[in-house]
Amino acid sequence: MRFAFVGCDRNIGVLESLQAAGWTLLKVFSQLATEVSGSNQQLTALAALQSIPLQLNRIQTADLQSLADTGCEVLIVASYNYKIPDWRAYLPYAVNFHPSPLPVGRGPYPLIQAILRGHRSWAVSCHRIDAGYDTGAVLDAERFALDEYDTHETLHLKIQIANQVLATRVVARFSQLWRDAQIQDEGEYWPMFSMEEQTLDCSSSVAHIRRQLRAFGELGCYTRFQGQKIQVLQASAWPGDHNLLAGSLVHHAGNTLVLACADGYLALQDWRYLPDQGLTRNAHAL
Repeated sequence: MRFAFVGCDRNIGVLESLQAAGWTLLKVFSQLATEVSGSNQQLTALAALQSIPLQLNRIQTADLQSLADTGCEVLIVASYNYKIPDWRAYLPYAVNFHPSPLPVGRGPYPLIQAILRGHRSWAVSCHRIDAGYDTGAVLDAERFALDEYDTHETLHLKIQIANQVLATRVVARFSQLWRDAQIQDEGEYWPMFSMEEQTLDCSSSVAHIRRQLRAFGELGCYTRFQGQKIQVLQASAWPGDHNLLAGSLVHHAGNTLVLACADGYLALQDWRYLPDQGLTRNAHAL
């Protein structure tokens, strides 16, 4: 099969699995790197090494026509911020590797909610691309376990590994899986996480704060200290009895602040002040 790949570095394993199975790469589409979308340095290096065209601009209908002109058969999407134009007049197939157990977790970035909502299993799904967001019929999925120790970063790694396993399985039986793809049930669409969900509230429980810290990981969180907004890059929390007002300063050691929370303590170990625009009006003041 001749294919084009649309994605970023974290799912380069999907591309590598297809090439290992003998599929021919014609073009790579990516996007400018952000904290959420991730790097494209590996994709850029791979494209240069193999003399494959690389495009960072948003994929357009004209690009689909160009792919058709070069004999492209399949568009493979894995982590892309933009909606794919209607491809059906140009290519025989187009699939997306989505990081959730569809039909649950449709949307741009379901990883955060997977942890915030306490899921104990997760999956990546390969589905046909249709007019809706992540609503196309599912070719196959790869499931794996989650537990109370998983973080944003470990979930990312589990998804990358599962995507590579899934891609290997899909490429081996692609035509049959495409024919037998299962129509999704109604499912759930999860919008992009909000600033409020990313904000630590010291009137919350230690359990809730710990879950937020795990869910956002290296993306960081936000909070307030003495009326000022703070970006929290590293923090920890533990239970403990006290009669202190939530958000009050308990201990100060170097750059570390220990604050009282509802049933314990929150230690801000790496943080910085932000201007007033840093949090939404819905964020709780401490």
